[in-house]
Amino acid sequence: MRHRSFAALALAAVASLGLAACGGSGSTSSDASGSGSSSDVVTLTVGATPSPHAKILTYINDNLAADAGIKIKIVEYTDYVQPNTALNDGELDANFFQTVPYLENAEKQAGYDFEAGAGIHLEPLGVFSNKHKSLDELPNGGTIGIISDTSNQERALRLLATQGLVSIPEGEGDVNVNTVTKLKDFSFNEVEGPQLVRSLEDFDYAVINGNFAQEGGLSLSGDALVVESPVDNPAVNVLVWKNGSDKAAAIAKLEELLHSDQVKQYIESTWSDGSVIPAF
Repeated sequence: MRHRSFAALALAAVASLGLAACGGSGSTSSDASGSGSSSDVVTLTVGATPSPHAKILTYINDNLAADAGIKIKIVEYTDYVQPNTALNDGELDANFFQTVPYLENAEKQAGYDFEAGAGIHLEPLGVFSNKHKSLDELPNGGTIGIISDTSNQERALRLLATQGLVSIPEGEGDVNVNTVTKLKDFSFNEVEGPQLVRSLEDFDYAVINGNFAQEGGLSLSGDALVVESPVDNPAVNVLVWKNGSDKAAAIAKLEELLHSDQVKQYIESTWSDGSVIPAF
């Protein structure tokens, strides 16, 4: 994975403008306005999970995209696998759903040749329960639901470590349910992210990603027993696209809009409970 600053992406975009100007780089929008004519508007097909990613993209498309000469076609996904597969297969121009550690792991496993922009926001993890008021109430033989994907599972385990439930192995090896040391008598139940909220009744506790918690009607500020700290947290969400994209110029514009003051204000006002935090 290559990380691109906006300046670097913009330079690549300039280099591709000649190709982009020749047409064929996506459908156009007749109702778009701004510096370019409707024939100059480039449509970007972007895969995203419903919240907060698709909501942020919808805000940009409704309020900012036209002036930048782009239109965003949003394809929603409710899992963490299909958006990268679709991007690699050319069904998407970009995706916006994943953290940097998740992307790095996906590239390592699947051999993707993707590029990523700068951090946009953080969705803290939270520990939730419908049965207990605190983690001190964990019964002997209890169960904790935990996400099955590698990078987010490590985040969840590190959060549980701050609560004295597990010990993280030293060194740079893998951190997962099989490598940590449980400090109390309980078992893990690995579940796909979207299923955690729906399966909450089956567990004593579940560690749930902020976006899945939101989609399931849970609030980090009101319902979570423990919340992941944003301090020095590498799990920021980023815009991702395929290396060598022929829509580099349009992607550069979207990357800039995602880091605009308007988007920062939108995130802060829409998720005032801290469930989504700007990372710029």
